[in-house]
Amino acid sequence: MELQIVDTHAHLDMPEFDTDREEVIKRAHEKGIKLINTIGIDLDSCRKAIELAERYPGIFASVGFHPQEANRVKKEDIDELIKMARHPKVVAIGEMGLDYYRQRSTPENQLKVLNWELETAKEIGKPIIIHCRQAQEEILKILTRWSENYRLPQGKPRGVIHCFNGELDAAEQYMDMRFFIALGAYIGYPSSARLRETVKSIPVEKLVIETDCPFLPPQTFRGQRNEPSYTLFTLDVLAEIKQISKEEMARQTTLNAKKLFNFLS
Repeated sequence: MELQIVDTHAHLDMPEFDTDREEVIKRAHEKGIKLINTIGIDLDSCRKAIELAERYPGIFASVGFHPQEANRVKKEDIDELIKMARHPKVVAIGEMGLDYYRQRSTPENQLKVLNWELETAKEIGKPIIIHCRQAQEEILKILTRWSENYRLPQGKPRGVIHCFNGELDAAEQYMDMRFFIALGAYIGYPSSARLRETVKSIPVEKLVIETDCPFLPPQTFRGQRNEPSYTLFTLDVLAEIKQISKEEMARQTTLNAKKLFNFLS
């Protein structure tokens, strides 16, 4: 049985792929990763993501401002983002959120830009991709308020929590708001034993797989570049955690990703 997997979060526009991007995409497809969502983090990155989506049939794009870019974002940039978000191969707004770990942008600017992007998502009607690092309590409050004021058709997902690394209580609150939980190869790191226990209690119907490449490679490749073909490593770890076959994990997470992003192929 040929596996079909979705990498729901990659950064294929980044310079780490400049020398062999074509080969990276081909290698992913040969391994069964038939759909890749490549994510913009600023206006230039978003443009490149869309160009890649236009060039390759199996690639889609998402557009947004990473919280670390918030100091450079102006209100008029949101107007440009809205135009990009209407592109037929743009499947989501993001990644957006809060990152209080490095604070390359001030918390005030991060909050301002996040609220602009949340309003953009409401206007466009596409799901959101949330980045949260050391800001879980605040992001939960913001998303709860946003969800309460943003009515969606029954069952339609609001978005996905990128690189989830929290406790079960937080995961349950996200899922109650109709967010999927995205996991990458870091769940196989020795330091992620507690997270693996948490994942046991998250329904497989709420999980999607991502790489966040070129970042966060599997344990076997620590210190090297990550790429979409390595999605298979995360699939194996997740299947082991959930005690199901990797074929079933691939099937369910692919269904989840298609539901989340409304993929047309």
